[in-house]
Amino acid sequence: MQSCELVTLVSSIACCLAKDRTAEEIALLSCVFNQLGDTLETIAAHRVLCCSDDKNGNIDDDIFFRF
Repeated sequence: MQSCELVTLVSSIACCLAKDRTAEEIALLSCVFNQLGDTLETIAAHRVLCCSDDKNGNIDDDIFFRF
């Protein structure tokens, strides 16, 4: 998928989600998806910085729960 196609897809999804919703509902959806994006970014950064890869390329993200 090309960059412009991805942008168009995301914009189309946003328009579909916003259809027939109130401004308050759209604001809540925005907050939820912002939090989702931030959480995914945190998980990705954690994996890069803190997790080891084994020989098979599997990520050991249980390191977060070890004390």
